[in-house]
Formats: sequence, C-alpha cells, structure tokens
Amino acid sequence: MLSERELKKYDRQMMIKDFGPEGQEKLKQAKVLIAGAGGLGSPISVYLAAAGVGRLTIVDCDTVSISNLNRQIMYGEKDVDRQKAQSAQETIAGLNSDIIVRGIAEKIAEENVDDLVGDNDLIVDAMDNVPTRLLINKVAIKKSIPVFHGAVYGFDGRVTTIIPGVTPCLRCLYPKIPPSSKFPVVGVAPAIIGCIQAAEVIKYIVGIGELLTGRILIYDGLKSRFLHIDVKRKTGCDACGHI
Repeated sequence: MLSERELKKYDRQMMIKDFGPEGQEKLKQAKVLIAGAGGLGSPISVYLAAAGVGRLTIVDCDTVSISNLNRQIMYGEKDVDRQKAQSAQETIAGLNSDIIVRGIAEKIAEENVDDLVGDNDLIVDAMDNVPTRLLINKVAIKKSIPVFHGAVYGFDGRVTTIIPGVTPCLRCLYPKIPPSSKFPVVGVAPAIIGCIQAAEVIKYIVGIGELLTGRILIYDGLKSRFLHIDVKRKTGCDACGHI
C-alpha cells in the first residue's frame, strides 16, 4: 500500500490518465536491474528513482574518472576515483528514501550474469559495448524478461524495447559484434536516450501507452529530429530463434 507520503510525492504522475494509485503501486512493487552506471545509466537511475520504482539494482565495475563528468550526471568532481556503484547508490538513495537501491561493483560476465539479474522483473541496457549487451540478451531470453536497450554516439542515439519471443532480440539486431573502441559522445545525447529508456520502463510497468517494440527510435541530435525504423525477428537467430 502507498503511504500518505508517497501519495503526496507522486501526486502529479498519478493524475495521468490510466495511471493513478494502481499504477504507482505497480512501480513500487517493481524490481529493475540497470546494467551500467555511466552516461545512460545516470538519467535512467535518477528518473526511475524519482518515479518511485521500488527496487533498483545498479551494476557497474568501473571507477569514476574526470573524463566521465561531461555526461555521467550522477557524479561530481568529488567522486573521481570512487567506485561508480557505491557513488550511484548513495546519490540515488539521497534522491528517494522510499525505495531500495543497491549498487554492485562487479563486471557483468558469463559466469555471473544470471545471478546479477536474479529475480529482477526487467533489465535496462545502459552498457557501452556489444559483447556485454549480448550476455544480458541471453539471460533475458532465458528468464523471459524484457530488455530496454539504448545506445549513443556523438549527438545521436537509439532506443528499442525488446520482449523475448515477440520482438527482435539484441542478437537479431547485432548479428556481428563490432570492434570495441573509444567513441565520441556529448552529454545531452545519453541524457535524451536514457530518459526515453526510463519512460519505456515506466510505461511497461504501469501498463500504459505504446512501447518501442518492433521499432527502433533513432535520434539525430545535430538535425534535431527523430526517426522510426521497423525491425523484425531474424529467422534462425541463434539467441531467440528457438522461442
């Protein structure tokens, strides 16, 4: 049950049609894994916490560097050289004391990804490399839970919502793994893309609106425009083809 404090805190969003206290209670009961606490993970964590998602687990193995600060808004100069997971946990806990937040300073790998996902209801993909994204994709298919995928480059980005067995999975979208390398990014790009991912998560949990399922939303920041691309499952995909 929502407390009087929570009813006041979330009053504005509960005014939305088909949201109400019932939708807020769904958010309170939800358990969300945020994979990555960087440029995308920062706005995702902040806005899911602000919306009242009941349990957030934030996984990131890195420490904060000075070069992160142009885009990773959960951290300040005082956090340089600290574990991102620890700093993120403190920041998010300070934003909303009515939720549970846990930071895990581990690298997502084949041997631990299943345990890290655990009993979470969904995964937000805020990673910056395809191999780790595909590990997340694999366990999401195994557990039949959705993945909310976002990626950025320069001023640009893209978002899609993946429902195993219904939409293309990440392996369908990334049949070949591109080489990992340092890439350019301006802070507003992950802010925009991360906020869209957070909006998709909230809509999914509450059960309102139209999701980015079977579609990729592409943001062209330099031309200030959004585009949609329809995507389909890949026949014989080695990750989701058996579903």
